[in-house]
Order: sequence, then C-alpha cells, then structure tokens
Amino acid sequence: MRLDKLLANSGYGSRKEVKQLLKKEQVTVDGKVVKDPAMHVDPDRQEIYVFGEKLEYKKYIYIMMNKPKGVISATEDLREKTVIDLLSPLLRHYHPFPVGRLDKNTVGLLLLTNDGDLAHQLLSPKKHVPKTYFARVKGKVTEEDVRAFQQGVVLDDGTITKPAELKILKSGDLSEIELTIYEGKFHQVKRMFEAVNKKVVFLKRLSMGNLTLDPNLKYGDYRELTDEEVKAVQQYVHKKE
Repeated sequence: MRLDKLLANSGYGSRKEVKQLLKKEQVTVDGKVVKDPAMHVDPDRQEIYVFGEKLEYKKYIYIMMNKPKGVISATEDLREKTVIDLLSPLLRHYHPFPVGRLDKNTVGLLLLTNDGDLAHQLLSPKKHVPKTYFARVKGKVTEEDVRAFQQGVVLDDGTITKPAELKILKSGDLSEIELTIYEGKFHQVKRMFEAVNKKVVFLKRLSMGNLTLDPNLKYGDYRELTDEEVKAVQQYVHKKE
C-alpha cells in the first residue's frame, strides 16, 4: 500500500501530517530515508522505521474492555459517551467497533475490533455463541426458575427464549446468579427475569464464547488480545460452523 496511507492508518496523523513527517526525513524503509508519500511498501516484508522506532503494522485490532456503567456500546453519539471515546487515539485510528451491545448500565466484557468477519461469526444467530453473565436480582431466585430457564421463558412480546443455564450463587431478597444464554435478544437477561417476576439490579458480562474477561481489568480499562487469544477465538467460531 502507499506509504502515506500506511502511516496514517498506523496513527501517525492525517495524510497531510504524514507528508510533513516524510519531508523531515523521519521515515526509513529497509534502512533508507524515504520522502515520497506515494511509494508503495509491503509492511509484512519490509522494515519501516518512524522516529527510529520500528513500525508494527496491524490490519486488524482486537480489544478486550471491561465496560463501565454509563457508557453506551456505539461508535459515536452526539449526547452520550461511547466505548470508543474510552480508547487511545492510536487505537481509535483503526476504527474498531463493539461486537454486540451491552446496555448503558451493564458492565463487563466487551470485544471491540475492526475485523468484520469475526464480529459477524460471533454474532450470527446460527452459531449460538454462549454469553455468561453475573447478576444481582431483586427477589428470591429458586430451583423453579432454574427449570423455567432450562425450558425457555416467554418474554413480554410473546417470544420464547432458547434454553439457558441458570446457576444460583445466593438466594434471598437479593439473589446472585450466573446465567448463560445462547442468543442475544434486546435486554434479554433483564426480560427473562421479568418473565419470572424478578428484577435485575446489576448485570455484568463475564464471557463470550471462549473469551473470558481479564480479572485484572478495572471498569473502563482495556487491553489488546494476545495472539493466542485471537487464535483461540478464531478457531472457536470456525469450529461452530
């Protein structure tokens, strides 16, 4: 690809800013200073240095975020703060988007990427990719609820959910549970508990497929997936074909 496009895509500024960078002789390709923005380069085969540091080009980016409350799962919004607003300018330059949505006040695991194919695979209704949540629920969650969720419950619009796995961690006036669902209907976890006359007061996503939230990430923190994690997720979705 063109050198100026590569540098712009890698977060070194706009095309105009990149041209200035090249003029100042801050870029080398295979050890030679390059000033031509139109030069075609192969970042996989050539060594490109900017300000004396090797450029590590990535076509795709994969970010795990522990989504905080009060932030929406969108790429942009005129009124609300989005998960993209939490990212560094360098990561935003790759134009990542959230894979699926967590409600504004739901927290936990959110994957952001610019890999449209992987996102499609993870969200495809045909794949039935499991998503596990921890929730605090107002009302006593019982074994009867466990059985109801196993069979599928009728939501407020008349649709019946697919069987889900409900695990009771604590049962009382305020219960604590883990729930694994295999679909992604709008506000699904909250609506499932409403179907059994209970109310979710706190919701956190713990995992999606074989990707589990890093316990070291505080709310609002994020990190790129390791190469091993990316491979594992890719292998997981292709196994489900």
